[in-house]
Amino acid sequence: MWNKNYIVEDCDPAAIQTEIHNYTGRCPTLTYEINPVQGCGIGCMYCLVNDGKHQPVIKAFGNYHLYVRRLLEEMNGQGSENQNHYYYFSPKTEAFQTATLETGIAHRILREFIDHFKRCPESRARLFIATKAGKSDLTVVDEGESILDLFKQLKGRMQFNTSVSIMPAAFRSIIEPYAATIEERLEAVKFCQTNDILANSALVQPIFTPCLNDETIRTFFDSLHAAGIVNYKPEFLTVCKENLAQLGEILGRFDKDMEKRLYEDYSTPSNADHVKQRSRTAPDRKLCIENIRKMMKYTDTLGMSVSICYWVRMQLGIGEDMIPIINRNGFQCLGYQSRLF
Repeated sequence: MWNKNYIVEDCDPAAIQTEIHNYTGRCPTLTYEINPVQGCGIGCMYCLVNDGKHQPVIKAFGNYHLYVRRLLEEMNGQGSENQNHYYYFSPKTEAFQTATLETGIAHRILREFIDHFKRCPESRARLFIATKAGKSDLTVVDEGESILDLFKQLKGRMQFNTSVSIMPAAFRSIIEPYAATIEERLEAVKFCQTNDILANSALVQPIFTPCLNDETIRTFFDSLHAAGIVNYKPEFLTVCKENLAQLGEILGRFDKDMEKRLYEDYSTPSNADHVKQRSRTAPDRKLCIENIRKMMKYTDTLGMSVSICYWVRMQLGIGEDMIPIINRNGFQCLGYQSRLF
């Protein structure tokens, strides 16, 4: 159940500044962000956007779909350059939370894409969704149509990516307090696949290094494989110092040894410059490479491919011989499916 503490306001569709989702300047796919909400109803303590400091009241923009209409027309409408573009719904918040589902905001955004393709059938726009939503969230109805009903009208032009994490289950229930369970998220994946929606890639984040071992890797990726996932993008937990201390203290309630290893994985002097956006620290480089190789060794037996973004490849010294920019299953850095174009 999502956090329901939200308000709805209108925005000025003409005044919203277009955001490009490209942290490195080398991302292989041009992607525009869709962020109809300020704040998030899941409450993840490791949040990449706000380091777990969530605002108490979420602000949802009821007419945000008008901005989406404007953006689609400018970038992929008739008379535009009509290049290959992904639209990412939503990198800064959960796309399908109470604030977007109860209000119909999510439904209206999807309808804008449906209407766009009716007006511009040759459009090279594509929709990329990354979400922690469960199956029940996809059945929420607005004006007689569920989220899945709208997905069906976008077949061949959209991609559904589930976002799942590797950490102890009891720990997850505390630090992802309002998220659907992993099982519910994989049910959403299978629900989409049953209805011919492209949903076979997963964002695996965050990965807590202290709990990674052969058994954990085997159990986790077997569950993804059983759900029809053929590609994944691994992302290790990145944290600010305050976040690391807080997460370590909670982890220690379940396993003091894991708490100790968490601090060791992030706090070695040689790892001081291994930072991501907003000075968030990533785990020890050598450990990252070892764990990526461990995961790849097993998932290769399942026929699964791996997507690694340019920044991570450069930070870890990973060559294209290990992680191709476009791999055998057709996915690019974030898990974008290149064959949709």
